[in-house]
Amino acid sequence: MSEAAALKLFFSSPRFAVAGASSDPAKYGHKVFAWYLRHSLPVTPINPRSPTITVLSSTHDTAASPSQLLPDPASYSLSVITPPAVTKQLLKEAKEVGVKAVWLQPGSFDDEVLEYARTEFKSAIAGDGGDGGEGWCVLVDGEEGLRIAGREWSRL
Repeated sequence: MSEAAALKLFFSSPRFAVAGASSDPAKYGHKVFAWYLRHSLPVTPINPRSPTITVLSSTHDTAASPSQLLPDPASYSLSVITPPAVTKQLLKEAKEVGVKAVWLQPGSFDDEVLEYARTEFKSAIAGDGGDGGEGWCVLVDGEEGLRIAGREWSRL
């Protein structure tokens, strides 16, 4: 699948989730979750250690894992900002509940996790490429993905 096709599939999803979402503004899980909010996209934070997170001065209820995404986990595209050891298990659960598209942020995967994602999901955005020096990153490449998918959004 071409990168453009992967981006289109990812951003054509009706809902999004961010695994590793955090209330800490210094963490990328916070920054990526805020990116979705700023682009007025329906997004759910995944954080097994906290029932809520606070981002952009609002409190958001979290899901503990992909299987707890409501109303239907398969209707979500998943952004991942977790350490590689956590990412592997997270991806296995996401696959089991029918998630079709994942975006692995830089630092969230190793070669084994990347191979698993590319083999098991219809769309896996990760690794070399994108406009940033670290590889594909929703903070850098997300707006292009929205454009490719024809997704309407407004920046808050």
